[in-house]
Amino acid sequence: MTQAVQSSKETKQEAPPKFKPLGYRVLVRRLETETALKGGIILPDTAKKKQEQAQVVAIGTGKKTTDGEIIPIPVKVGDVVLMEKYSGQEITLDDQEYVIVKADELIAIVE
Repeated sequence: MTQAVQSSKETKQEAPPKFKPLGYRVLVRRLETETALKGGIILPDTAKKKQEQAQVVAIGTGKKTTDGEIIPIPVKVGDVVLMEKYSGQEITLDDQEYVIVKADELIAIVE
């Protein structure tokens, strides 16, 4: 997990795609998982589980209440978050894999 957090800081310098999620949605990039076990065995892509940690790349405007008030999204760009395993819509932008998730599907901010 330490490698994933370090790599997220490195990728933070990349320019985010020109993509703005609508409403209470967040655009995230899954963090890479380790490809080798402690014994040196390399796992193929099909054997890896989907990573539940992701870095926030872009956020929407927030949720509008019936009174017209805007509820802001509780994360900011650059945060590393824990999300539900099979949540969101996977998309590809500029040859990069991203996931659009509802802010309600984010479980925690990893510090």
